[in-house]
Amino acid sequence: MTQKTHFGFEAVSSFEKTRRVKDVFRRVAPNYDLMNDLMSLGIHRLWKDHLVWRLDLPKNAQVLDVAGGTGDIAFRLAKTYPHLNLRITVCDLTPAMVEIGRDRAINQGMLQNIDWTCGNAENLPMADCSVDLYTIAYGLRNVTHIDKALAEAFRVLKPGGKFVCLEFSQLTTPLLQRAYDFYSFQLLPALGEWVAKDRNAYQYLVESIRQFPDQETLADMIKAAGFSSVDWQNLCKGISCIHTSVKQK
Repeated sequence: MTQKTHFGFEAVSSFEKTRRVKDVFRRVAPNYDLMNDLMSLGIHRLWKDHLVWRLDLPKNAQVLDVAGGTGDIAFRLAKTYPHLNLRITVCDLTPAMVEIGRDRAINQGMLQNIDWTCGNAENLPMADCSVDLYTIAYGLRNVTHIDKALAEAFRVLKPGGKFVCLEFSQLTTPLLQRAYDFYSFQLLPALGEWVAKDRNAYQYLVESIRQFPDQETLADMIKAAGFSSVDWQNLCKGISCIHTSVKQK
């Protein structure tokens, strides 16, 4: 029997979801960074800054940034901690996103200490216990099997390594939900149609947020993958949330 999952609000096979997600990000790649700025009014930059600033990393740490195609987290890490000589690998499902990230790295003169590769979060091209820090920003909700992605994160992290996830989540203030729903379902797809000429892609992205587990459920899934010291911090009343955990030594 073919295993079913969801692509936004639509039920699809697991294989079909992976194919469709890859196609969505292939289509939006050229306008991805611009749309992030427009959709969040630039606030996503502050959220990503906050993720990076709160880290405590050892010198020469090996970092894996999953679903980080255009390099936002990788560049922030490299610029924030130049004294640590971090080795950063950006892994993304979609070649078009990786190409954008590589071009940005060239334009910014960031040609050292950042490697780029294509790969699936459920089957990472990394050795066991090889990573000090695993980051994933706004990518976990697009994974077909979240539990498999979390298991892979646990596998590649060294004992004592850290898992950090920044993702859209569930509002903690019900009074804001109606306004947030109007913005999400009416304005964002229209903005995607106007700027990126692709309403369907941004309709999916909105729906994928609503399908993603809430803060506590995701924390339980992270614990089930074997992690300890699981915690989360809501940003902007839960519009985004940072989940952190550790692979115990």
